[in-house]
Amino acid sequence: MSQPPFRSPGRARPRLARLLAAALLVSAAVSGGVEAVGAGPRGGDGSAPASAPTAPAPGTAFWVDPNSAAARQVVAWRSQGRAADAQVIQRIAGQPQAVWLHSSGPGSVVRAVTEAAAAQGRTPVLVAYFIPHRDCGDYSGGGAGTAAEYRRWVDEFAAGIGERAAYVIVEPDAVAQKIAGCEKADADERYGLLAYAVDRLKARPHTRVYLDAGNSSWLPDDQRLLAPLRQAGITKADGFAINVSNYQTNEASSEYGHRLAAALGGAKHFVVDSSRNGNGPYTGDDEPWCNPPGRALGTPPTTATGAPALDAYLWIKRPGESDGTCRGGPRAGQWWPEYALGLASRARSS
Repeated sequence: MSQPPFRSPGRARPRLARLLAAALLVSAAVSGGVEAVGAGPRGGDGSAPASAPTAPAPGTAFWVDPNSAAARQVVAWRSQGRAADAQVIQRIAGQPQAVWLHSSGPGSVVRAVTEAAAAQGRTPVLVAYFIPHRDCGDYSGGGAGTAAEYRRWVDEFAAGIGERAAYVIVEPDAVAQKIAGCEKADADERYGLLAYAVDRLKARPHTRVYLDAGNSSWLPDDQRLLAPLRQAGITKADGFAINVSNYQTNEASSEYGHRLAAALGGAKHFVVDSSRNGNGPYTGDDEPWCNPPGRALGTPPTTATGAPALDAYLWIKRPGESDGTCRGGPRAGQWWPEYALGLASRARSS
């Protein structure tokens, strides 16, 4: 991924230079499109000891990307005299959202994001999304070409974090989609690569790692997830992530998360993507996950969940970025201002 050039503000202000570089690097990270996932019903763990999950620090403050597509839209619409619309989009721009790493060379972006967050005393949320045969070749197809390439990519990602704090969501859809029937990915290879990613990322001293576990509407039998999640490294992770890029309600997700946590032995925590679930799921057709109409922003990111096993509500999917070329949307991950405006205008709170 190429990075945009930037002017150095001079040696007298190195911290400002680093923050400026961070903002521009983040912009480069997401300008190519955050991959859309969470389709739902569409069609080796290492030898190190398991790490016990620890609750996030009370009142964990998550990092807000100052140069997100939503933030840039606010500026553009204000300059065009669309002040009211800009104010509505600020409901997205002002909230912490995950930064997706979905192409080669993640180290520089991860380093820039974590440095920018650390400078503010905040924690970024990152998404590792480069598994071979990603999305089974659907709207968000891509990923590493080989297992060896993926392991190198993970090593670079982990090195970019260093000793700084981060939440990392590991490979949305990768486990559930394989269980649901993706024939392109070999199960043993995929789960082994996921276990490798969990192991390397969890080795960072201040990184919380959540392995993706689909959503409450995807697999009717939760038991089908247990062995694959264990093979994919859930034992070493802090827990699992659910509802990524989907629209299931907090209530349905919480029930699913607690049920799955209990089935895994009761020691694992979980996080819920609440970015676009304010009006719950759409039921109008056979692609309810793909740019559904009438949806709304959900619960803003917080660690104040009221449930000990539920570590946080997070905006993992960046609201306003397309799920794919359905319902007139741009390609997966591209900013879609009209859709963003609809999500934000229907939000019950900012």
